[in-house]
Amino acid sequence: MDQTSNAREELDRLGRSLRRQLVELISDLTLRVHLRRLSLDEPKAADPHEPLRHHYATGYQGNRPANVTAAETAARAISRLRAAGWEVTASQEDDDGILWTVLVAHRDGNSIRILTSDDTPAVVFRGQTPALTLHPPQPVQPPEPVRTPETLTPGYVLCYECDGLGRCPGCGGRGWVLREPHRRHRCAECGTRQVCPICQGHGELSVSSLSPYQRGYYPELDRP
Repeated sequence: MDQTSNAREELDRLGRSLRRQLVELISDLTLRVHLRRLSLDEPKAADPHEPLRHHYATGYQGNRPANVTAAETAARAISRLRAAGWEVTASQEDDDGILWTVLVAHRDGNSIRILTSDDTPAVVFRGQTPALTLHPPQPVQPPEPVRTPETLTPGYVLCYECDGLGRCPGCGGRGWVLREPHRRHRCAECGTRQVCPICQGHGELSVSSLSPYQRGYYPELDRP
């Protein structure tokens, strides 16, 4: 099995483990549980740096029972997590006048954050796996042009912007460019559309529709 398959299997295993623990906590600490909201369908890019790393991340908000205090909720969560082998720390955070008890738990690279407060019945759960590289960096391969001088439609010229490539010349058709050390940024030319913004991916332009400005790129059209 190759390294890519091993990384995806490990990430999926961590994701399943994380969801099981969250399901136990949510079912035990909150009312009227709707676990369909606790989705871990596909891993997401953790950050825009190359090579991309992916993780599973999810969140859920429920309500504790009216006869259970925030302190009791936190204590029960700590007990469950520690019994399952998680390292847990607790702190207090003030957020816009609401004083939260914040639990942060770690195990096998997974992390869970739980917030509960006597100022609100809400109990907030957030969880994520570690971020893993699922695919090795791939060398950028320039795409084949969609039009060449030999394949032009009669009455058309190669697009002056992409020279028949059809893809955005600013990003090579990726939709992003690298700036700073290995960081992806949205392509300013195509706005992630990937196609050439002048010919819209066709690689060619109709001579009859060229503006006077665009004709300046084709001096041969005005020669006798």
